[in-house]
Amino acid sequence: MKEAGAPVHVVRQMLRDLPTEQRLFLTGQLSALILAFLFRYCLPPSHCRPNVRHGVATLLGIGLSVYCFGWLTVFLVGEVILCYLMLLMIDPKRIQIYTLLITMVYLTFFHIRRYANPLVDELDFTVALMTLTQKMSRFAFEYHDGTVRNVQSLTPTQRRLAIRSPPGILAYLSYTVGFLGLLAGPLCSFNDYKIFINGEEKKGNPNVAVFKKLWLCCFLLAAHIMLLDQFSISNDPNKSFFYIFWELYLTAASKRPKYYFAWTLADTINNAAGFGYNGISDDGEERWDLLSNLNILRIETATSFKMFIDNWNIQTAVWLKEVCYDRSPFNPLLSTFLLSAAWHGVHPGYYFTFLTAVPVTLAARRIRQTLRPWFQHTSWSRVTYSLITWICTQMAMSYTVAPFILLGLGPSLQLYRSLGFCLHILPLLLLLILPHRQRLETKGGSSKELPCDSNYNHLKKET
Repeated sequence: MKEAGAPVHVVRQMLRDLPTEQRLFLTGQLSALILAFLFRYCLPPSHCRPNVRHGVATLLGIGLSVYCFGWLTVFLVGEVILCYLMLLMIDPKRIQIYTLLITMVYLTFFHIRRYANPLVDELDFTVALMTLTQKMSRFAFEYHDGTVRNVQSLTPTQRRLAIRSPPGILAYLSYTVGFLGLLAGPLCSFNDYKIFINGEEKKGNPNVAVFKKLWLCCFLLAAHIMLLDQFSISNDPNKSFFYIFWELYLTAASKRPKYYFAWTLADTINNAAGFGYNGISDDGEERWDLLSNLNILRIETATSFKMFIDNWNIQTAVWLKEVCYDRSPFNPLLSTFLLSAAWHGVHPGYYFTFLTAVPVTLAARRIRQTLRPWFQHTSWSRVTYSLITWICTQMAMSYTVAPFILLGLGPSLQLYRSLGFCLHILPLLLLLILPHRQRLETKGGSSKELPCDSNYNHLKKET
């Protein structure tokens, strides 16, 4: 009996080792997972009208919010109603700007509240608001595209996602505060969500994909618990230059399983409800990655700064590209990183990280354009190039995200000072030395789309 109960005891001990905030998040998401299975089996689109599914998703989302955030749910629902009224009353030519501004100011207010009163025993309300900000601002931009802009001026992705008329309040509530994406997303477009609710796509059974991802979640949760607080960034002046970089890499790598777990579980919840089908892969298997937020293998083996970013928090990258990078009239890259910093919070470390990422990104792009062709002649040179660029990418990423981990401006400056601001100075020198090549652009005028832009429900049922 003791041997049989040992695994249960280990699991309980592991859960007790989690901070209160993370335990609350875990119980909330596991509840959402169970509800997602029930939603798919008890309320299939073949037997329920869309309004019924919208209504149930909304009520379950509000109930989950009350469990996790208590009275703060009022502010969650209140913001959604405010943005819906703006959608009905404000000129579509300006609705996207006003919505992004209002939601970001609203989010920043709660970021400041969290910064001033960091309650460790309270689930971070700003996490839900961050996803809500993405959804409502993205909706506003897609509504603007569908009602104001000329069809010929839209990219293929914008054309597919454009919203031609405002939905009913129930559908808007379901999309924004529905239980499937309340606590950790992932972000999805309104049109994809509507296709899911209406049952308009051909799809198979998600159970195999769900259980594979659940096993991965168990492994990631165990990795997170084992690595929790095992590594940290110190400012010991006696440590060597290379040892500090090694410490930065270990610390950054040990933090990633937490995000891997949260995003994989969020993806699993949506798949369990039947949302996330993305066609058939080349090897004949069903793809349930429409909403996937990361590619762990590509992140850990990234050989370029861009490859790392493109596979990390994918849906947020889509949002930033859609609402800022493709539309900013002034320095799209800098504007996008500043918006990302403000969206993450008010800690100085966030801004330090994303401002550092600007020259690093530009320099990495310039290096790849200039040097990569020299290493593509033999298999040995390609392997050598991949190994060197992997090491450089991990060093650059660990250096860049260090302030994101430290949060404070003082510790970040102290760390960078101990490293001589090397990866601030080196990228600037490389940008001055290496030749510049014009980037190819698509017909719509934007840069090449992210890999995740190819996600779409392309197997809709014939009417």
